[in-house]
Amino acid sequence: MATVASRGLTPHQRKTVAGGAIGTLIEYYDYYLYGLASAAVFPAVFFSSDDPVVAQLSSFATFAVGFFLRPVGGVIWGIIGDRVGRKVVLMSTVIGMGLATTAIGLIPPDHAIGVAAPILLLVCRLFQGFFVGGEMGGAATMVVEAAPIGKKGLYGAFLISGAGIANVVSGGLMAALGLTPGSWFIEWGWRIPFVFSIVLAIAAVILRRHLEDSDEFIETQTLHLNATGKKPNPLVEAFRHPKNAIMGILIGLPQSIAGYVVLTYGLAFMVSNKHLPAWMGFAGTMIVGLLQIVVAPLWGAISDRIGRRTVYIIGCLGFAAMVYPAFLLFSTGNMWLIWLGQILGFVVFGVAMQATLATMLAEMFDPEARTTGVNIGYQISNTLGGGLAPIICTALVAAVGGAIWPVVIYAAVIAIVGVIATMLASIRPDVEGAGRLHELVIAPRVGADA
Repeated sequence: MATVASRGLTPHQRKTVAGGAIGTLIEYYDYYLYGLASAAVFPAVFFSSDDPVVAQLSSFATFAVGFFLRPVGGVIWGIIGDRVGRKVVLMSTVIGMGLATTAIGLIPPDHAIGVAAPILLLVCRLFQGFFVGGEMGGAATMVVEAAPIGKKGLYGAFLISGAGIANVVSGGLMAALGLTPGSWFIEWGWRIPFVFSIVLAIAAVILRRHLEDSDEFIETQTLHLNATGKKPNPLVEAFRHPKNAIMGILIGLPQSIAGYVVLTYGLAFMVSNKHLPAWMGFAGTMIVGLLQIVVAPLWGAISDRIGRRTVYIIGCLGFAAMVYPAFLLFSTGNMWLIWLGQILGFVVFGVAMQATLATMLAEMFDPEARTTGVNIGYQISNTLGGGLAPIICTALVAAVGGAIWPVVIYAAVIAIVGVIATMLASIRPDVEGAGRLHELVIAPRVGADA
């Protein structure tokens, strides 16, 4: 008789993985697209009256601000997901993300409406961050709970394959449009990929309409209701054992900065410091995405064999080691070497971290607080790490007159923090009968019989 781990996915499991992956696709599409535009387009469209360095910093500041609402959205949508159900969250967040990103593509430039343009950009970015805040926790929880025992790393990594597709689509569209006459691209061309987000959102709604919550989640909810007459408070449960909530934030830091240091700031470095055409970086991002689609499941499958903790630590250390070689390759101005730098700097080890993180975070929390716990770790780390990474890198390099060594040190410090936190975290093993991380605490009903 076949074991659970050796069986293929059931139709329900396939729908769950596909529904989770397309939401992650949109999350990363929206954020990669904004990152690319903030590096190469928004300084000229929404901050055109500023000094070039100030314009770049202002553009990256709006990029960072979007991350500030991600933890808020993460907590709110996490609580909804752990109390009402994951499907409600996944349907709501994908619609909100699509509308916010589409709206960005419709904002007139600052020479047409003045200061209202960057203000509207900021407002749309905040809404984008709020809805994105709930996406990964809901998707990761649903996919990991539905995946077969012994293969949760593999199927959880398909979420990052969705991110790879997002890289291909966002980078490919921006590269293709960036080859058109510069004035047309700055005025109109860049808007097309943003408006296209609504099409992806509609596709996600269609895929997610038949999603169902896992038996593990439903059984835990039922047990609480029968014993107490109410559902558990996910935020209280997430911090009942605070170590993993804190470790989740620290673990997520290196993976959160990897793409934004190498791909987002790397693009700004090429365009501003080396005066290279933006389409070259956009095309490299597309190549990175193509490789990511395949590399992520490979790392996920490896994590099923040697452990999530081991793979993530390899990813942290490898990323730190590759930052300096990547920027050396960017500095050559050679298209092929630039693309090689993006691959070495992000695909090999950055994807190892991304492919492992969502599953590992889901395995660090029990079902009554899993969505909330994943969102706390993932979104706060992305706010403190990825959200600030481009502006930190820009400021560091400007402060030392264009040298890249402060960025290398910054990446190394963050990577070491991630390694230490990963070693300290408690992670539920992906084996039959693993049970819970912590005993389920249920307060009796008030007035219940002794």
